[in-house]
Amino acid sequence: MIGSLSFEAAKEVLASNIIGRIGCTDGTKTYVVPVNYVFDGKHIIAHSVAGMKIQMMRKNPKVCFEVDEMKSLTNWKSVIVWGDYQELTDERDRYTAMKLFVDRTMHMKISETAIPPEISGQRLHPRSPGNIKPIVYRIVIEEMTGRYEKE
Repeated sequence: MIGSLSFEAAKEVLASNIIGRIGCTDGTKTYVVPVNYVFDGKHIIAHSVAGMKIQMMRKNPKVCFEVDEMKSLTNWKSVIVWGDYQELTDERDRYTAMKLFVDRTMHMKISETAIPPEISGQRLHPRSPGNIKPIVYRIVIEEMTGRYEKE
């Protein structure tokens, strides 16, 4: 059976996952890329280094975000969110957002390449000299929809 998720069920899918896909456009090119995120009950919160995604979202803050929960080809849930990119520049907001990431992911095993520099043998990030200051942002949700299939 295929059906629509309730608003609360869609929020639960967002809350129970940490990998989603963000879609953005600069008006000419569309870009869809996976990101790790947390859902605080109201916003999708993510972080990144400067690059194409951030550049596009700064130019056009209208974004789409998608999350899947796949148990099998006949047992899945999918949520799509439309909203606005909002960069967090206030230090208190940035701290609160990054604390959510730590609280949500600290018990998970991470790839050796994703080990934060402060717990690796070398304090600098292996791909960049100096200190990296991530861009922390949230998606202010304007619309959300969800679908599911269950045998």
